[in-house]
Amino acid sequence: MVEVRYLGHSAVWLSDGQTRIIIDPFLTGNPMAAASLAEVQADLILVTHAHGDHFGDSVALSKKGGVVVSTFEIATYAEKHGAKSVPMNIGGTYRFAGGFVKWFPAWHSSSFPDGTYGGMPMGVVVELAGKRIYHAGDTALFSDMALIGELNLDLALLPIGDHFTMGPEDALRALDLLKPKRVVPIHYNTFPPIKQDGEAFARRAQEKGVEGHALKPGGVLVLD
Repeated sequence: MVEVRYLGHSAVWLSDGQTRIIIDPFLTGNPMAAASLAEVQADLILVTHAHGDHFGDSVALSKKGGVVVSTFEIATYAEKHGAKSVPMNIGGTYRFAGGFVKWFPAWHSSSFPDGTYGGMPMGVVVELAGKRIYHAGDTALFSDMALIGELNLDLALLPIGDHFTMGPEDALRALDLLKPKRVVPIHYNTFPPIKQDGEAFARRAQEKGVEGHALKPGGVLVLD
C-alpha cells in the first residue's frame, strides 16, 4: 500500500509506511500548501527542476534528515547550501530498499531564483511497494511519454495549469500515451495564470477510462 498525499501546487508526499518521499517540496511561500515545513519529514527529496516553486524547501528538509536526489546541478547546488544529495541525470536509476527512482525528460526550463543553471528539467517514475507513480514535473506534451507508459503506471501526476506547462487538453492527450490506471492533476490554481478546473479534468479522464482524482491540497489517495 502506498499513501499519496497532495500538498498543493506540485508537491506530493509518498509513503509505504517505511520510506517517505517528497517530490518538489514547495511549502514555504506556497499559498496552497497543505502542510508547513515543520510538519513534513522525508527520507528522499526528489526535485524535478530548479525553479523556486519546485526546489522550495529541499535544503531545509534535507537538514531534517532527508537526501536530495536530482540532477547533478541541483544536487550539487543543494549540497553547497548544506544538504545531503545524490547527483543524477536523465535516464539514471536510484535504488533504495523497497523500490527505485528513475528520471525521464521533461520539456521546460530549469534555473534557480538566483539565476544558477539547474540542468535539464525532468520527470520521475517512483516504484514504491510495487506501485509505479509518474510525476511529470513541469512539462509540455511530448510523444516519448509513450515510452514511460510502457512501465505500467499505477498513477500519473500531471500538470494541467497551462501557461507554463501543458494545459488540460494536452494532459488528456498525455493519458493516451502514458496509459496510467489513475491520474491526479497538479500545478494548477496556485497563481492566477494557472487557474484551471481540476474536477472537470478528472471527469474527462474518467471518460477516457482513467480514474481521475482531483485531490484538494491535503487530500490523500491510497494505492493498494
